[in-house]
Amino acid sequence: MGDSNITTISIPKPLAEKIKERIEGTGFNSVSSYVTYVLRQVLSNVENKKKEAFSEEDERKIKERLRSLGYID
Repeated sequence: MGDSNITTISIPKPLAEKIKERIEGTGFNSVSSYVTYVLRQVLSNVENKKKEAFSEEDERKIKERLRSLGYID
């Protein structure tokens, strides 16, 4: 009968209570919706940081270019 795209995750009750207090008066209608939002934000930040990071090869190419332009020795 449930949504096959939903799973159950257990969190400590004190944490759930803190979340309930935090979401009072906000657009979040449940602890689950808030936790989902927060996890999406965290994962998005992690993915963006990975995309922004230079590979060793990128760094080597940049240093070579700066060297050729006389900016670094």
